[in-house]
Amino acid sequence: MKFSSDLSLLAELTLRPAEPADLPQLVALCAEHAAFEQAPFVENGQAARLAGYLFGPRPAAYCLVVSRVTQVLGYATYMPEFSTWDAAYYLHLDCLFLRPELRGQGVGRQLLRAVAGEAKRLGCFQVQWQTPEFNAPAIAFYQRQGAQGKNKVRFYFDLS
Repeated sequence: MKFSSDLSLLAELTLRPAEPADLPQLVALCAEHAAFEQAPFVENGQAARLAGYLFGPRPAAYCLVVSRVTQVLGYATYMPEFSTWDAAYYLHLDCLFLRPELRGQGVGRQLLRAVAGEAKRLGCFQVQWQTPEFNAPAIAFYQRQGAQGKNKVRFYFDLS
């Protein structure tokens, strides 16, 4: 999908499924995303593991990228998850990240719409995601798109 815009930068962008050749740049964007969310990030073989999860015979996750020629400037990763309460699958949007120069230009909206299209394609009834409470620009963006928030506390066990 080509972006439609009067701005030359946006006219040069493409939204497409990730390819194996994108993995080094995708991992670099993951590091930028982690820094933006004030989270630690240690590169320890993510590209090789992502290759199996995204491009293996039974993908566990999917990824769309925003690119300009061969440069990856943003991404969204997602996977179907099952809701017992709803007895149906929803799409979990794990990450959505754009480099700063793309923000506020409609790229995020198009990327989010593409993810919603993927949810429909995969037979999901809803798209769910989270963002840190301090990320006011993202919260405002999601609300402008018609998204609603839920107050929950996320827990995890570190199994390493």
